[in-house]
Amino acid sequence: MRWVNMMDFITHCLKKTALELLRSLVQLLCVGMIPLSGAWAQHASIELIELKAVRDNGHLMLNAQLALDLGPVLEDALVKGLALHFVAEAEVLRDRWYWTDLKIGAASRYYRLAFQPLTRRWRLNASNEPISSAGLAGSISQSFETLGEALGVIRRQSAWRLLDLPTLGPDGRQSIRYNFKLDVSQLPRPFQIAAGPQSDWNLQVSKTFRLTSESVR
Repeated sequence: MRWVNMMDFITHCLKKTALELLRSLVQLLCVGMIPLSGAWAQHASIELIELKAVRDNGHLMLNAQLALDLGPVLEDALVKGLALHFVAEAEVLRDRWYWTDLKIGAASRYYRLAFQPLTRRWRLNASNEPISSAGLAGSISQSFETLGEALGVIRRQSAWRLLDLPTLGPDGRQSIRYNFKLDVSQLPRPFQIAAGPQSDWNLQVSKTFRLTSESVR
């Protein structure tokens, strides 16, 4: 009798797990995360075109320019109601032979891109702090007629204030590390699992370069 009850319990758990998995797959199909035809041949892509440090009124500033293309999969997900979050981070590091490099300056920018079906416009929120659906009030919001216009703001990142120039050492043992990515951790849990290593959802670019008198003008 006890064995029968155990088998019933296992069967119930398996059915529940299968139902939850089916539900997740249906959700993924609804937002176009699972390609169903050759229409998804074009993939999302990203490339760092320019990364430059400049001096401005006693501060070290950073300018970055990206070639960012979301591709059909991500664009379709946006149109069907899924907001995308992007994170750009920059750190100024000083070499230390006896320990890990010392971070002496940093800046971050967070973006939330969403489509508004009622107005047929694109909304972009930008902030120096992480953005959540419940905390949009703390960010700068812009509305655009086209997706290209909204992406243009993300592609051109200028006048990042990293640190005051006196903080830099005279020996030139400093470098800047930059990273930009699509923040998959902000997606609903089922989408995080399904996105996995798929190239369309694995948008990221990084670069580190040494700060010299020539690189900071």
